[in-house]
Amino acid sequence: MTAAPALVDAHHHLWDLDRRPQPWLDDPAVTSIRRTFTPGDLRATATHPIAGRRLHSTVVVQCIADVPETEDLLALAAQEPLIGAVVGWADLTSPAIGDVLDRLSAGPGGTYLRSLRHLVQGETDPGWLQRPDVERGLAALRDRGLCYDVLVRSHQLDQAIRLAERFPDLPQVLDHAGKPPIAARDLADWERGVRRLAGHPHVVCKVSGLITEADHDSWTTADIRPVWDVLLDSFGPDRLMFGSDWPVANLAGGWNRWAATVDKLLDGCTENEIQSVLSGTATAFYRLVPAPEGGDATARTTREDG
Repeated sequence: MTAAPALVDAHHHLWDLDRRPQPWLDDPAVTSIRRTFTPGDLRATATHPIAGRRLHSTVVVQCIADVPETEDLLALAAQEPLIGAVVGWADLTSPAIGDVLDRLSAGPGGTYLRSLRHLVQGETDPGWLQRPDVERGLAALRDRGLCYDVLVRSHQLDQAIRLAERFPDLPQVLDHAGKPPIAARDLADWERGVRRLAGHPHVVCKVSGLITEADHDSWTTADIRPVWDVLLDSFGPDRLMFGSDWPVANLAGGWNRWAATVDKLLDGCTENEIQSVLSGTATAFYRLVPAPEGGDATARTTREDG
């Protein structure tokens, strides 16, 4: 019998507090995740299969605005078979952004750099992504064949739409589906923005981070399903990718509970649609090495350059 295809987790985090502080963890609301998280922790945690698929490869994503953290993640990717790509950080507003990207790409693990991300969700400027210095940085990404992870909140989706309009040749992925206000049960504005953004075919979307936008203690699959229905209808399965947002997801139930929820949401999808969401979209967008037959996460023997 042929083993089930493997699962790609397109969005998770790792940090070693002994090596590099994470100031955002000082918030009392995240005390439960204020410790070091390693790839071994992820392997031990991510035990629930989705549509029969088990974890094969992951994309690790930056947490702080710090180039040395990105260097750490790239070096880790070079040593860790589970990690297939890194989403890093560099200052898009810097005149030296091109030099920084070139240095990262040439350094240890540099071939794993696939995308950059900035926490636009924390910027108060309603046109931050349209600033001339930011657009110069985005052009440097595009010119080096890199992608951009768009992290905005629901009320900032207009910025993401303008970004898509102005950079049709820069592959973009909407992290956490634009953070829909699930707990507030008011999705109308978010839905309008997401549907407009989905009209740009070079933009894909991560089905991730949704449970932390719901009520952490009482959310159910029924709370998540309206968001899933909008994403599936607007982007289509071939432009959606599963992400756990682990270990942040631990604040609202954890990797396995989220995986079990995605399993339910996929009920009724075809095998090809499931394959896109759980592996295909992320593999294509981040240029991951495809899973070998049987999905052995420890059997990585070849890697792409670039």
